Amino acid sequence: MSNPSQNIEPRLPLHEYTVGWISALPIEHAAAAEMLDEEHEAPARQDNDDTLYTLGRIQGHNVVIACLPAGLIGAASAASVAKGLTDRFPNVKLGLMVGIGHGVPSEEVDIRLGDVVVSQPRRGNGGVVQYDMGNRQSNGKFQDTSHLNTPSPLLLSALAQVQSNHIRRRSTFANHMSKFEGNEEFERGQAGPDQLFQPTYQHKRGPTCAECDKQALIKRDSRPSHKAVHFHYGTIASANTLMKDGVERDQTCQRLGGHVLCFEMEAAGLMNNFPCLVIRGICDYADSHKNERWQPYAAATAAAFAKEILSVIPAKDVVDLVPTKGTLRHAINYVPEYEEMEFLAMKL
Repeated sequence: MSNPSQNIEPRLPLHEYTVGWISALPIEHAAAAEMLDEEHEAPARQDNDDTLYTLGRIQGHNVVIACLPAGLIGAASAASVAKGLTDRFPNVKLGLMVGIGHGVPSEEVDIRLGDVVVSQPRRGNGGVVQYDMGNRQSNGKFQDTSHLNTPSPLLLSALAQVQSNHIRRRSTFANHMSKFEGNEEFERGQAGPDQLFQPTYQHKRGPTCAECDKQALIKRDSRPSHKAVHFHYGTIASANTLMKDGVERDQTCQRLGGHVLCFEMEAAGLMNNFPCLVIRGICDYADSHKNERWQPYAAATAAAFAKEILSVIPAKDVVDLVPTKGTLRHAINYVPEYEEMEFLAMKL
């Protein structure tokens, strides 16, 4: 855990920050800030920019961490924050979208709460698909028309390096997770049980599943403590509405080809305007059994993986990259028909 009294270093010139890290919720932003090796003085507020920024250094990279305004989530808000970030920090060249996600459990992929899902190109998509944009064909199949971009080659190369390190048991993930020790907010023990219900079984009532029928639980083998967090790479489904129904979750997954690992709400607003690697810690199973208890731990695992990605990218390799600002186009008006859906106080 970071020392609250640690020194805040002077802010660097804004053009020296080269990594943009976007989070949607305050708990995600807090987890990201815990990953800083060195924190810098915050930038002065501007009248036309209400984004929360935290500046610092991670593994030799000068990083700006941006958080969406409280209560404003979804693709349009994310795109607006990305535009503001790149306007103020014109040399940001690598992008990360880091936070919580909603897992898609299946017989093929054993996804558990607290696991990390990372966007990775697969079968023609760039790692993120926007499932509320497309056409229903005459044969009943869904044709995706969103055409979202892939992350930068440097980020995908770093992802391959991290995957290799994990196979060779050279991962630094546990070291980064140790930064949360002593902060009960982020401890796994505070999250409660990991319960997966049958897709057709609806949540009864209350903030927890205490009144839900335990006979409707899907039985799964327990994981050994040293393998508590697994990492999954592939397709993330994004839309402006929150997925919170087990049957609809599975149907949407099949409609998209059956390989979706998690659902979320912001990445679709970024990929064509702020190409980034999307990293999600799983906080629920995209069904009606939602609660906030797993969000802090899931935010922590996602942040720790993001730091591991940055740790394998030499800062000098970022120097010659083209700034992300040059790729932005119409970000603030991205999917405007959904703007009324952004005013949600939390992901429930």
